[in-house]
Amino acid sequence: MSCRNVLLTGCSSGIGLALAVRLAKDELKRFRVIATMRNLDKREALEKQAGPALDKTLEIRQMDVTSEESIRCCVEGIPQRRVDVLVNNAGLGMIGPVESQSVAAMKGLFDTNFFGLVRLVREIFPDMKRQRRGHIVVMSSVLGLQGLIFNDIYSASKFAVEGFCESLALQALKFGVNISLIEPGPVVTEFEKKLYEEAACMDLSAVDQETLDIFQGFYMAYSKEVFTVLGQSPDEVAEHTAKVIMAEKPPFRYQTNSLYTPMTTLKHADPTGNLPLNAFHQMIFQHDRLFKASLSLLKMLQWRKRRDVSYNKSP
Repeated sequence: MSCRNVLLTGCSSGIGLALAVRLAKDELKRFRVIATMRNLDKREALEKQAGPALDKTLEIRQMDVTSEESIRCCVEGIPQRRVDVLVNNAGLGMIGPVESQSVAAMKGLFDTNFFGLVRLVREIFPDMKRQRRGHIVVMSSVLGLQGLIFNDIYSASKFAVEGFCESLALQALKFGVNISLIEPGPVVTEFEKKLYEEAACMDLSAVDQETLDIFQGFYMAYSKEVFTVLGQSPDEVAEHTAKVIMAEKPPFRYQTNSLYTPMTTLKHADPTGNLPLNAFHQMIFQHDRLFKASLSLLKMLQWRKRRDVSYNKSP
């Protein structure tokens, strides 16, 4: 197969940067990567990691997914507008009690996380349908399958993404276009670090004391440990995503972290939704020691998994 054009959003850091570099440095040179970001002043990190691939198998362009004009300008600059693989990665995060967050901020998050995807699909999907081929890869989250306390708005945006893609996939198959949802759990990036730093000093004056105690005393207290135990690196998620892009028959859903599989399985085991809801409620509010023990067990499993991978890579 000839070299495929990959249009990738959100490439200034994190998963987007790692995936752009991973594809651009593909040993078989199967990809030509158009790596985009809203602010080109932040291109230095990508340029440095791209190395000799820069301006050969990787080019950097400006794109703001909240602007239809910006998206169209970028796509029109691609020869014959040919996008074989679209990777929607640009996104924002939001954590905290819902009463502490402004509706304007919520709308801003949805404008990027959900409507940014919709704008890209509206621009590129018709071309893919005419070509009767293409692959739309969407960076979703396990929080698009299972809600998490104090991630209400972020989770809602990912649920919207999942529903949109699940509906669109039915039409896409008719035209030979694949859609894949990538669903990581926590990913250790500077973006996530900044998000939690901002949450630690956010205005919580509208929040009642009991909720405040839960947010600060439980959620914020354990979030760092959860990221340490369950978190993946951007390179890990990028490698999983690259495998989906290169798959002969790409899956519709792909979870990058197998430690989250029991959580999503629990949800589908009970059509009423009570089983996972009650399980998480008890773990958080009634069985604090069980939660700690579960983290310790997961930490051990993660350590063994990484050790086994390390052994397998040894000569």
